[in-house]
Amino acid sequence: MIPLLTKRQRLGRAMMGRSKSGQGQFFYKFNLDDVVPPDHLVRKIDTVLDLGWVHEELAPYYSHTGRPSIDPELMIRMLIVGYVFAIRSERMICREVQVNLAYRWYCRLGIEDQVPDHSAFSRARHERFRESDVLRRVFERVATICIVAGLVGGEAFSVDASLIKADVDKHKRVPGDQPIDWPTPEQASHAVREYLATLDAAPDDEGESGDGGSSGGGGGKPPKEMSLTDPQAAWVARKSMDPFFAYDANYLIDNKLGIIVDAEGTRANRTDEIAVTETMLERVERRFGLAPERLAGDTAYGAARLLALG
Repeated sequence: MIPLLTKRQRLGRAMMGRSKSGQGQFFYKFNLDDVVPPDHLVRKIDTVLDLGWVHEELAPYYSHTGRPSIDPELMIRMLIVGYVFAIRSERMICREVQVNLAYRWYCRLGIEDQVPDHSAFSRARHERFRESDVLRRVFERVATICIVAGLVGGEAFSVDASLIKADVDKHKRVPGDQPIDWPTPEQASHAVREYLATLDAAPDDEGESGDGGSSGGGGGKPPKEMSLTDPQAAWVARKSMDPFFAYDANYLIDNKLGIIVDAEGTRANRTDEIAVTETMLERVERRFGLAPERLAGDTAYGAARLLALG
């Protein structure tokens, strides 16, 4: 026996709906600002970080004639998106900005605007961004905002370094004490040209890195292994991990709230880590007038030259 439904029950039931699959509409009324939530992180970043100064800063590094370049402010905004949201490659940054409406909004791109090709970032980093040091200027403006807001105590700092794996094939290497027939500057990669250009300027007292070999380039003991792709990368060999070529990301951190007040990339080398700590301390005092009373670090930083700073 089939039970009869009341009128209220019949009205409460609904027929299954299906989305229309056609996308043939020619015109859409769409405001990108309406789809980015008010509490989204990109809105908060945009509120406190002004990048309008970038064009004036980089103007001397562009020609007055020729084809217009990609807007450098757009490229810096895309790099900020990559850093904040942990997007590890410029190729992936371009893909994410292509499909993510919030990222498009922050980058000042309309819904139909074209996203730059990832190769443009490589050229900018090696040329205009490096020559002008504009990325450090962005970093220092962020640090200044934190200092003005009272987020930095300035009394106690910590120093540390993180290994960054080099983008090289570790099998393309030779022993560091073996003569290498490097290609001519015209045929060499950018990394090899930089290495060859700095050989004569390297210090004479460079020794072992403490990680299984120094990173090469200069006096002292030769590195145990040398990358033929990126000779400035250091061969890191530690217990319980497979050896690889790497760099160091060095950080000087204010202990009050963990704000990074300075950063510097170096080879993965203990000698370089100690030297760059002095550089970062001097730069923070010169830029921001901060001279900490205490500096904390692990045993790798227990060198006499650092202890003498106290």
